[in-house]
Amino acid sequence: MSTELLPPVAPEVLAEAVEQLTARLRKKLDAAIADCAGRATAADDGGAVEVRFGEDTVVTLRPGPSGAVTTAEQAVCTCLLAPRCLHRAAALGAAPIADADVLSVGGTDEGAAAEPSASTGAAEPAPSAVSEDEPVPVAGEPALTPAQVRAAGALWDAAAEALSAGVAAGGAVVQAELLRAAHSARLAGLPRAEAAALRVVRGLRAARDRGQGQRLGDLTDAFRELLAGAVALASGTAGPGAAGGARRAYEQGGSLRVHGLCREPVLSATGYGGVTTHLLGADGTAYTLSDVRPGGLGRAKGAGSASVALGGAVLDHAGLARGGLLIAGATVSADGRLGAGKGVRATPLRGVDWSEEPAAALFARPVHEAMAAALAAGAENGTVADAAGAGLLGCDVEVLGAAGDHLLVRVLDGGTLVRLRPAHPHPELPHAANLRLIATFPGLVLRVLGRPDLDRAASLRPLAVGPVPGASYTLRLPEEWRGRADLGYDRLQGSHFPREAPASASAPASAPDGTAGGPVTAGPDPLADAPLWRVRRLLETGVAGGRRAVAEAARGTETAGFTVPLRRAGLVGAARLAQALTAEADRRPRDSFGRLIDPSADGYARAWLASAVHLAVAERSLVAASWS
Repeated sequence: MSTELLPPVAPEVLAEAVEQLTARLRKKLDAAIADCAGRATAADDGGAVEVRFGEDTVVTLRPGPSGAVTTAEQAVCTCLLAPRCLHRAAALGAAPIADADVLSVGGTDEGAAAEPSASTGAAEPAPSAVSEDEPVPVAGEPALTPAQVRAAGALWDAAAEALSAGVAAGGAVVQAELLRAAHSARLAGLPRAEAAALRVVRGLRAARDRGQGQRLGDLTDAFRELLAGAVALASGTAGPGAAGGARRAYEQGGSLRVHGLCREPVLSATGYGGVTTHLLGADGTAYTLSDVRPGGLGRAKGAGSASVALGGAVLDHAGLARGGLLIAGATVSADGRLGAGKGVRATPLRGVDWSEEPAAALFARPVHEAMAAALAAGAENGTVADAAGAGLLGCDVEVLGAAGDHLLVRVLDGGTLVRLRPAHPHPELPHAANLRLIATFPGLVLRVLGRPDLDRAASLRPLAVGPVPGASYTLRLPEEWRGRADLGYDRLQGSHFPREAPASASAPASAPDGTAGGPVTAGPDPLADAPLWRVRRLLETGVAGGRRAVAEAARGTETAGFTVPLRRAGLVGAARLAQALTAEADRRPRDSFGRLIDPSADGYARAWLASAVHLAVAERSLVAASWS
C-alpha cells in the first residue's frame, strides 16, 4: 500500500472513527483501506492531504502543529454520512499511527539515544528533537493506581482478542480496539504498555500488507511483551517501574569527561534516521548522544558528519566518535543518555585510543563474563533477553572466513567461536560490505566493538573495528581514523589490510578446529540444534492464523509430532506448556443450541503467554551457554 503522503493519526482518533461505523460498514472497512493506496494527494491549502473516493467524495486530513491528526475535526469527509462514514474511517485507517512522543506537548528530549530493533537489526529511535530546558527531577515512584489497573485489564482483554484473531483476522476493527485500549493506557499513565500496544498494531498492519521488513517472529515477540506487561499491571502486583515514564527523566550529572568509542547509524521502520555516538566516561560509565529526526535513510547517512548539538560544542559526530568532550552542567538519564539543556556547556577534548584507558577495559574483560552481565541486564528489562539492555562488548578476534550470511571469527587465545552479523542489513549502509571484505582475509586479527545479539547463539553485531596492538597481521588504518573504523559509516579498502598474509593464513580459510585449509563452518549451535524451534513455530502459527490455527495442531498426530522430540531432549516443561496451549485453543464449549459458553480469549492468551515466556527463558539459557 502506497500511502506515504498521509499524515500520522492519533490512536484515539482512528479508534473513534471505527467505533462510529455500523456493523455492516465494519465488514467493508479492510477492503476500503486497501483501496486507499494511491488515492492520497497533497491539497492546495498547506499541509492538508486529500483522499478521493469517486467523483464527489473527498476526505481531507489536516494535521496539527505536531504534524499528526490529533482531533476528529482534522479529518473531514464530504459525503452525507460523515463523520460516521466508511470513507473517513478508511482514510484514517490507511494512515500511519502517530508515536506517543509526537502527540506529547513540548516534544521529547534531544540527545535521546536509539533503541535497537529486532525486526531490522537497526536502531529504532525514540523520536526526539527538542531539548530539555531543565532536568526533570526524579521523585519517588508511586504505586499503581486503581485507574491504571483497570486500564491494564482493558488492554489485556484487547490484546487477548487480537491474539486469538491472529494476523488473518486482525483487521482494522481488531486494531481499533487495541488502539482504544492503548489510548486509555496513556491517559492512565502507562506509557510502556501503550508503546507495546502500538508496536503490535504496526506489526499487524505490516504483516497484513506483507511488508518486506516484517518478520513473524518480531510480531510474536511484540505480542509476548504486550501480554506479559499487561497481565503484570492488571494483577496489581507489578512494581511501579513497570508503568514506564512518559518523558525521559534527566538528572544533573555535574561535570563529565567523556571519550568517543564509535558511531552507529539509526534507521527506523517509522521513518526516523540519524546517528548515535557511543561514549565512555573516565570511570568506565557508558553514555550515548544521538541526533535522530524524521528523514529515513538519507538522514541516517548524513547525520554521521552532522554537528553535535550539545552545549555549543564545535565537533561533529565523526569527530566526537574519535575525540572527547568535557561537559559542564551535564544532564544524564538513568540509561546514560546525555541531554541538551540550556545550562549544558561542552569543550572538545583529545580522544583516546582503544588501547588506552578507559577504553582498554572493554577489551580486557573476558567475553563470557561480559555476556553474563549483558544477559542479566536484558533479563532485568523484561521477560526476555533485551538487546536494548545489552551494553557494548569488545574483544580481540581472528578471522576464520565467511560462513553463510555471517562472518565467523574466534576470540584470541583459544576462545569462543563468534558469528559477526551486520548491525544493519540495509544495502546502502556499509555494514555488510565491510564484513564481506574482512572475510577475504582469513587469519586477520581484529579488535571488535559491537552489540551482542541476545537472540542468537554467540553472535555479535559489530559497530566498529580496529587493529590489535602489537599484532603484525592486522588492520592498517589511516592516522586520521584514530585506530578505529565505524562500520556503518567508514568503508574499508584494500589498502587498509596487510599485503602479505602469515603462513597460518595462507590457505583460503581456517577451519573451526584451528587447522588451515578446511571449509569454514560455524560449528555446533545449541539454540538451532535444540527442538525449541517447534515451540516457536507453534507460537508463530497462532500469531499468523489465530486460535483456530493452533487448534488444528492439536488434532490428529501433530501434537505428538512436536511434544515427543521435546520430551526426548529433556524439555519436559516446554512440551507440557505447548500441549496445554493446543488443548486450550481447541476448547470451545457450546450449549445445546450450539452457542459458545465461554467466548472469552482469556484462557487461551494465558496459555500462549506461558509457553512464550518459557520459550524465551529457555532460549536465553542456551545463548548464555554458547558464549562459555
